[in-house]
Amino acid sequence: MTSQGFSEPAKKHLGQHFLHERTVIDRIVRAVDPRPGEALVEIGPGQGAITFPLLRRDGALTVIEFDRDLVAPLTAAADGLGSLRIINRDVLSVDFSALARELSGAQSPRIRLVGNLPYNLSSPILFHALDHAAAITDMVFMLQKEVVDRMAAGPGSKVYGRLGVMLQAFCTVIPLFTVPPGAFRPPPKVDSAVVRLVPLPADQVRVQDRALFAQVVREAFGQRRKTLRNALARTCDAATLDAAGVSPKVRAEQVPVADFIALANHLAREGVRAGHG
Repeated sequence: MTSQGFSEPAKKHLGQHFLHERTVIDRIVRAVDPRPGEALVEIGPGQGAITFPLLRRDGALTVIEFDRDLVAPLTAAADGLGSLRIINRDVLSVDFSALARELSGAQSPRIRLVGNLPYNLSSPILFHALDHAAAITDMVFMLQKEVVDRMAAGPGSKVYGRLGVMLQAFCTVIPLFTVPPGAFRPPPKVDSAVVRLVPLPADQVRVQDRALFAQVVREAFGQRRKTLRNALARTCDAATLDAAGVSPKVRAEQVPVADFIALANHLAREGVRAGHG
């Protein structure tokens, strides 16, 4: 058994691509830089390529794995390396805030997340983590490169959209490095990339009403070809946009994150609530 894991066939319906390239594994572990005593949680350990090096460094690791066929091999391979706890559930059903309270004895409990996210669930997992950002120190994830590009994009970019705005309103997004298809078995058809997300301290989050902010961003990018005046017609009018300091004549892709926050906060002060115009 090596620290790169064990052999288990990938399941296409679960979007599994198992990492095997030693140099990439080492770079990810260095990026995480685990320290003993940290509450470290890995999403989708797969064959354990990242799991076992992290377990050796940290001494204790919690992993969330949906595929029950991987539980026994992971348990066996971790014997003697440290304390491995396996949560055999859909990650979207795991309450990260409750998990942080369980794993951390700190007064302000937090966990660190790491993982090679399944391509077909990457955005839902990111939004799920965002809901628990206050309980997360940082996240080091590997995803499709085009997803990482969207996460970090700024206004004016062709890939700037809802995902980037939502993440950047609550986190610092730091792309780290690109990973070629050959680093996986089976190789995916696209490049991957590793990214670090660091949730902003509570006093630096400017969004006053998260649900309303999410609604504004969703509606704005729901009809990208339309100006904000038309795309947001259900929620506000041109005069309200002007009052918030946002031009009604621009498209969503031209609007900075700070302006989306300013608009949502203005609407909140005007008494608008999510689901109502």
